Amino acid sequence: MTKAYLVLDDGAIFEGESWACEGETFGEAVFQTGMTGYQETLTDPSYHKQVVIMTAPHIGNTGMNIPDEESKQIWVSGFVVRNSSPVVSNWRANRSLEDDLLEQGIVGIKSVDTRAITRHLRDRGAMRVGIFSNSALTREEMVVRVRKSPQMSGAFLADDVSTNSTYVIDAVGEKRFTVAAIDLGIKGATPRMMAQRGIEVHVMPSTSTLAQIKAISPDGIFLSNGPGDPATMTGVISLVREILQERIPLFGICFGHQIIGRALGFETYKLPFGHRGINQPVKNLRTGRVEITAHNHGFAVEAPTEGNFNTVYGAGFVSHICLNDGVVEGLELLETPVFSVQYHPEAAAGPHDASYLFDHFISLMAGVRV
Repeated sequence: MTKAYLVLDDGAIFEGESWACEGETFGEAVFQTGMTGYQETLTDPSYHKQVVIMTAPHIGNTGMNIPDEESKQIWVSGFVVRNSSPVVSNWRANRSLEDDLLEQGIVGIKSVDTRAITRHLRDRGAMRVGIFSNSALTREEMVVRVRKSPQMSGAFLADDVSTNSTYVIDAVGEKRFTVAAIDLGIKGATPRMMAQRGIEVHVMPSTSTLAQIKAISPDGIFLSNGPGDPATMTGVISLVREILQERIPLFGICFGHQIIGRALGFETYKLPFGHRGINQPVKNLRTGRVEITAHNHGFAVEAPTEGNFNTVYGAGFVSHICLNDGVVEGLELLETPVFSVQYHPEAAAGPHDASYLFDHFISLMAGVRV
């Protein structure tokens, strides 16, 4: 057994055992509360530069499989579990979780109290973290190294995870619409969900211009999830303002929602510890319905939650809020075909309460054709 240490930048240290690759790694400490879906979490590009702490105590028993991958690699900087399963017991599994972590060089730690770490982060807020295994550093030296690592605030990460060239996901059955999906860290489930509704999806780089987008004659434009600080995304924010002026139907989720918020003139801010997991309650303010939703975001949009607001693109309103803390979870304009949500309607690991949002996007495209 090789000792390993999880070290937070406030000086807290948790001792455990080395798991997967030995070495050291750094990132933002985030906790994931889902009881299932660890494969989707690991392969979600939104988790780039984050060390994920799983609150569920037993991880790895369902192994890993190709159909559930959200991308072609693991994006997390490090992985923290209480107990790693010694066996894989799922008929769909192609390989074990540890095999994938080892193959892709992911440093992990196990046999730590992940719920105690989570409580610490909820009390103290998001912070940088390091995992150290087989290290000759003193405890004080490990803390210093963590404090010298980059922070998430101010981080520009979308280009790290975006596609380098456009690729197309064909519509399933009869093609009804064409959508340009701007890849800021898109999950594989998102274009699949649109394709199932008869949408041909052109997944395009984060650096795409309006001229390149219009060249495919899209019926709508989609802004994906992704990692980093939305305040750094000045190029995409400018692109969104051009799209708003063109009145092309626009749908954004997660990081895309934050970018739309900034394009409308709102500020974004860092949440104390973010929303992550597959059990976040969100209220639809138009219908009063409460949806259980999947989240992964550390930033939020600051917008008025009562009444309408005014923008240079017309009036709008906050459509959804989080019932845990009142955070803005949805925006919609009244005079321009644009809406966004802070969560994941594709939610490959569940729940599926928000999948109707893709149908709302279709209704906008059906009513306002480019």
